[in-house]
Amino acid sequence: MSNSMLGIGISGLSTAQANLLTTSHNISNADTPGFSRQQVVQNTNSPQLTANGFIGRGVQASTVQRIYSESLVNQSLQVQTQSSQLDSHYTQIKQIDNLLANPGSGLSPALLNFFNAVQDVATDSAFIPSRQAMLSNAESLISRFNSLDQRFTEIRDHVNEQIASSVTAINSLSKQIASLNQNIHLAQGQAGGQSANDLLDQRDVLTNQLSQLININPVRQSDGTFNIFIGNGQPLVVGTEDLPLKAMPSPEDPTEMTIGLATTGNKFSLLPENQIQGGRLGGLLAFRADTLDSAQNSLGRVAVGLAQTFNAQHRLGQDLNGDIGSDFFTVSAPKITSAMGNNPTSNISATISDIGILTTSDYQFTFDGTDYALTRLSDKTSNRSSIPPSTAAPLVLDGLSVTGADINATESFLIQPTRNGAKNITLNIKGVSEVAAATPIRTNASLSNTGTGTISAGTVNSLPIDPNLQQPVIIAFHTPFDGQFDVTGTGKHLPASNQIFTEGDDISFNGFTVQINGNPDAGDTFTVDPNSHGYSDNRNALLLGGLQTQNTLAGGTANYQSAYGQIVSQIGNKTRELEVTSKMQVNLLGQMEQSIQSLSGVNLDEEAANLIRYQQAYQASSKIIEISNTLFDTLLRIS
Repeated sequence: MSNSMLGIGISGLSTAQANLLTTSHNISNADTPGFSRQQVVQNTNSPQLTANGFIGRGVQASTVQRIYSESLVNQSLQVQTQSSQLDSHYTQIKQIDNLLANPGSGLSPALLNFFNAVQDVATDSAFIPSRQAMLSNAESLISRFNSLDQRFTEIRDHVNEQIASSVTAINSLSKQIASLNQNIHLAQGQAGGQSANDLLDQRDVLTNQLSQLININPVRQSDGTFNIFIGNGQPLVVGTEDLPLKAMPSPEDPTEMTIGLATTGNKFSLLPENQIQGGRLGGLLAFRADTLDSAQNSLGRVAVGLAQTFNAQHRLGQDLNGDIGSDFFTVSAPKITSAMGNNPTSNISATISDIGILTTSDYQFTFDGTDYALTRLSDKTSNRSSIPPSTAAPLVLDGLSVTGADINATESFLIQPTRNGAKNITLNIKGVSEVAAATPIRTNASLSNTGTGTISAGTVNSLPIDPNLQQPVIIAFHTPFDGQFDVTGTGKHLPASNQIFTEGDDISFNGFTVQINGNPDAGDTFTVDPNSHGYSDNRNALLLGGLQTQNTLAGGTANYQSAYGQIVSQIGNKTRELEVTSKMQVNLLGQMEQSIQSLSGVNLDEEAANLIRYQQAYQASSKIIEISNTLFDTLLRIS
């Protein structure tokens, strides 16, 4: 009997000691990040069968387990990775929002000042200081375009650096998790399958840190290890091995860093960016694809649109030297990048044929051996042709024209029509005399006319300029009057004789259009002559100023200012959306962490009570051993 009591006492003493040690461990790690509260799992020993029934034989501590919910932790990982992505995206886009919306650094004031200066020239085209102010404000506008684009480029470079640093951090964490997998496997094997609680907590901490960088899918294995997958099931950690990522230049655009995943033979295969979701890395890639590229392209489109439309009108005018106007601005051609793996001799040519319908997307030109394809990358819309593009038969999509291609099958080229628009815009004219404020033709009605007919100042038709534009032409009405007129002078395409007069109708010749109103009489004549004294002529300056409010961009729905305003609005709305959703996700993450802590966290009050309880259990078990010893001594004295 005493032996049985001694065994029961010893089992109780041992179990109480295990509980005291575990409680002390919990208290010591109350502030340790990622620590999960532990408790001793107790089981009764197998009872002894006697004539009086089963007599208990004490207790045993079967294991020490973590108070842990895998379901809650997995939910927390998903909330954590989404929160990190939103926060990363918001942090980056806030920079652009502050840049574009700032009244001092934005484009709107510079655009307004430039067109105010154009209007001043239109008010007094012979006033040299007004012309100088127009050029100065043009330089300021160009400087604003350049500085905004430079800031975009700096942000892009910083994103590339953060992508590289994120990949380095992911690889480091993956390596540590793989090492812990090995340690857990060995520890639990040596312990006969007992749980290596503290090592498991350490791995959970690393897994949580990894989820802050990229969305992961951890899969628990039967041996206690974790396999971790990213993207569409690409392995990052398999048992005790890690498969590192690599930040590498994009094959399509070497200026952008993208992600490669290790394969056999120390090689890396490119991971599509749309498969990399969640975490800081996912936020950086989403920001670049959804915001940065679009914003820089949109700004470039405003620059290219301004340059092309302003140049087109300026070239229809005449400067102070009597020369036809030249390009006012210079802007770069579309940026073309040959994909890695292309033959070095392969090349294509591309131009912007219609800035009015050009989008802010990038484009890709490919050849599959049969068809040539020009694809809008924002939605994968394509225009295909089996005929090689040429100047005479270009392949066109959205106002972008591929006018030549020397390309092999399976090769591709990235075309960014407006990416460098704001970066490379410059002022082409060098002096105030080159501002083409006048119109190269002047119209007059003969002083001897007897009718009430008047001729309009006329307008120069669209480019290209007719070589006979400034040749003198006479419009003469028949005598006797029959309602018809003849156009005579120099030109290859003058109207035929006996033109029927309709008041206000266009009369076009030599790249010029006039209208005659009123009622001409027989023999009345009207002349169109070179504008040899056009110093105070402001007709083309008025047309240049009118471009400010004309909807020349985005399919005829936006002018320069509103096109820029759309960028500011889109960025502002997206920034506000990310700010709100990011805060909501942070709150949700806080709730998830609170749920985990309420289950797995250490409650010091509870642990203090447990110390007293297990101390009493320890003392009671000691008392059982003492009584057992007393009974044994009594038996010895009897014998």
